Amino acid sequence: MPVPGDTAGGLKLAVAPNSRPRMRVPDPDRPPPRLSIIIPCLDEAARLPMLLQDLAPLRSLGHEIIVVDGGSRDGTRERAAFGADRLLLSAPGRALQMNAGAATARGEALWFLHADTRVPRRVAAAVLAALRAGRAWGRCGVRMSGAGTVLWAIAGLMNLRSCLTGIATGDQGIFLTRSAFDAVGGFPGIALMEDIAISRALKRSVGRPACIRPRLVTSSRRWEQRGVWRTVLLMWRLRLAYWLGADPAELARRYR
Repeated sequence: MPVPGDTAGGLKLAVAPNSRPRMRVPDPDRPPPRLSIIIPCLDEAARLPMLLQDLAPLRSLGHEIIVVDGGSRDGTRERAAFGADRLLLSAPGRALQMNAGAATARGEALWFLHADTRVPRRVAAAVLAALRAGRAWGRCGVRMSGAGTVLWAIAGLMNLRSCLTGIATGDQGIFLTRSAFDAVGGFPGIALMEDIAISRALKRSVGRPACIRPRLVTSSRRWEQRGVWRTVLLMWRLRLAYWLGADPAELARRYR
């Protein structure tokens, strides 16, 4: 249960607990499960409101939105008051923040979204349809927010790679049932590659992911700021190093 705290604009504020979410078994013959949409963020005041606006129709249908802030100093917490059901305060680190959100979530299924993502309505409908059909976990297709053939190709290759390998990345909007999340123990507490690690665990535990075709819009700022090919090569090197057993903490330092 969340620990009571201050409120802002009616938003429930809590300090993230250390407890694990309880096991629940979804029934594929029931209506679509209630989603708990978990958004880890750090200094995303400029982008978080757009995502919360995209998710407003789901919130009006009874799905919940949980923002987990890792120590923002730019007004992110205040922005969350206008579109989230709860704001949790957590130590920084995407895996820690997502586990904190899951620990307080009330939904039968969890959907993890980056704060700089945009969610077209058809994407949310496809996620709910996959869960209603009994899929234990999955990921969405993505396209980049920026223009240009190179960014379009990168997104296409990301989508193809994840479908062929059954490995999803965080910017692809990983969703899963609560029982699947519990079965693998949540995200491992590592500094980087937590999305790769949980994908591998889910493949072993519950099978391959559902590959949702409708596409999220993921921010291309990382590629645009660092250079497209430089970023691609960096991510390939980091992923190869992780597969070869490198320390995720060291990989996180190289990534930053």
